[in-house]
This record gives sequence, structure tokens and C-alpha cells, in this order.
Amino acid sequence: MSVNKENVAKIASLARIKMSDDELERMVPELNQILGWVDQLSEVDCSNVEPMTAVIPNELRLRADEVNADPKTGGDRRDDVLANAPAAEHGFFGVPKVIE
Repeated sequence: MSVNKENVAKIASLARIKMSDDELERMVPELNQILGWVDQLSEVDCSNVEPMTAVIPNELRLRADEVNADPKTGGDRRDDVLANAPAAEHGFFGVPKVIE
């Protein structure tokens, strides 16, 4: 596939980019070269290649999920936390209505 000046003008119009005729002419060979590289990539046989998410292997570091791990911020501290709230309602932070 190759592009011509009219294709580049249409792409620029869709992208809302104002380009002069000289700029359009300069973009034609650049876009054709990019499309050539994409065609060249399609020739590579990658049927035996495993899909990957990163170049280097990463493993997610996990920690134990403990509710009361920290005595200052752990569980069973609802009343202490709500003491700082300007308005507490039914054990939750009270906030003004946004939608009527």
C-alpha cells in the first residue's frame, strides 16, 4: 500500500492539522517508508513466539492481607476515624447530595 498527496491531505484534515502543499509533498515519502516497514514486519514468522507483556521478566510481589496489621490504621477503628469527620451518618462519612 502506498499513499499519495491526496491521502496525506485527507489524513491531515481528519486530524485537524493544517499543512501546506510543500509539507504534504514531504510527508508522502515518509508515510510510504513507514508503511514499507510495517509490510516488512508482517513477513516475520512469529508463530512459535510466546506473547509477553514486558521485555524483562517481572513478578508481582505479594504480602499477606492482614486487617489489623498496623494498630494505628488497622481494623476496628471506625469510631476513631469518624471522630475527625465533619458529619458522620450511620457509621459512614456524611457528604452533601450531588444529584437530586
